[in-house]
Amino acid sequence: MEIYKKQTLAETFSVYFDHRMIKILLLGAISGFPWVIIGSSLSLWLQEDGLSRSTIGWAGLIFAVYAFNYLWAPIIDRVRIPWLTRKIGHRRGWIICMQMLILACLVSWSLINPTANLTLVISIGLIIAVASATQDITVDALRIEQICEHEGKSMQAGAAMAVVGWWTGYKLGGIVALNSAEFFQQAGFENYWQITFLVLGILIIGCNIGLMFINEQQPIDRAERQKQTDRMIENKLGSSNFITKVVAWLTGTVVGPVISFFKKNGFNIAIAILGFVFLFKIGEAFLGRMSVIFYKEIGFSKSDIALYSKGLGWITTVLFTLIGGLFAIRSGVIKAMFVSGILMASTNLLFSLLAWSGKSELLFAIAVIFDDMAAAFATVAFVAFISMLVDRTYTATQYALLSSIGTAGRTTLAASSGALVDWLNGDWGIFFIITAVMVIPSLIFLYMIKDKLKLND
Repeated sequence: MEIYKKQTLAETFSVYFDHRMIKILLLGAISGFPWVIIGSSLSLWLQEDGLSRSTIGWAGLIFAVYAFNYLWAPIIDRVRIPWLTRKIGHRRGWIICMQMLILACLVSWSLINPTANLTLVISIGLIIAVASATQDITVDALRIEQICEHEGKSMQAGAAMAVVGWWTGYKLGGIVALNSAEFFQQAGFENYWQITFLVLGILIIGCNIGLMFINEQQPIDRAERQKQTDRMIENKLGSSNFITKVVAWLTGTVVGPVISFFKKNGFNIAIAILGFVFLFKIGEAFLGRMSVIFYKEIGFSKSDIALYSKGLGWITTVLFTLIGGLFAIRSGVIKAMFVSGILMASTNLLFSLLAWSGKSELLFAIAVIFDDMAAAFATVAFVAFISMLVDRTYTATQYALLSSIGTAGRTTLAASSGALVDWLNGDWGIFFIITAVMVIPSLIFLYMIKDKLKLND
């Protein structure tokens, strides 16, 4: 008879001291930073140039790109970039290319007046979103591949560190963006946002330098398994020539990851997983899309938002992400998903209270702290959940498929958030109550499949 001793809290926490966690932290920061550019920075830039809430909300449709990055994820998994792949690795080569594209877009934005060239501004924002979404495919794959397949606890800790990194890139990037914009505005520059985008470009260069400290192994077995799938498809075609080889490669690249996912989980469970992933964070996205506009409308300045929402929010997020990772490790990722979903719904109601009470720095701080706590718990559980579902033969594609389906709910539907506030005649309190209710359908899906999931652990 074997007796298992449950780990102490200190033993559980020690997993964060694995040297791989620092690398995962940096990857998360690289992934989170572009959201500052096309999120709060773009929203405030448009608002301060006189555009309406609805226009700003619909401009957020550029985030929908993240919902469809799985369409080209197979290409990222298979195609090697000439010279760069050989010099710095497959994953890192793709990341560097996308970072350079984002940098070029920031330089372009610095030369544009959004009121006179709204279409061009949004088009460049779309390019940034495409580059960021493409970058995320390979960042997530590189992050998952830092951990061995059956290191369940390390995978959940890695998910926590990835979330800490993401929020670090997002929050600290937001602090730089908002404070830079306010500094240049007070200094008398009319094009203060355009100058701010050049400052953000410097951070992009810093991310590229940091990337070089992350090792990338060359997994020969993954490429061999992919080729085996190609050969199997080619054999089923009944002949071997150039055309059948191309068809086999395309089929294996695009269809192979999907077949693997449904074969592992079964059709019904796979559909339920996709339904849960799509719905889980919709309420959070509706709140997040309009939050900076809400803060401005009730009287907070850009520096107030930087301090409370970005600075204080970052500290809270880091702390509760690490706690959330420990909770997921000790209680299991499924229980963590339920708890975080309930927390997300509950904390959204604090913003209703802030809306009805008017400007209050204390209530603002409380709302931000609890909202970031809930978001941290939810994100680390969600990232761990889908990371433990993927087949390592198709790491980038399957993770991109699952995360992009989650993003589809957050971006396509949340684009109507500004229109919803307008339809409610600016009643922010009711708006936040609606966002709280949005989490319930996803938890129903999770309850239906919780005992039938097959997770890598």
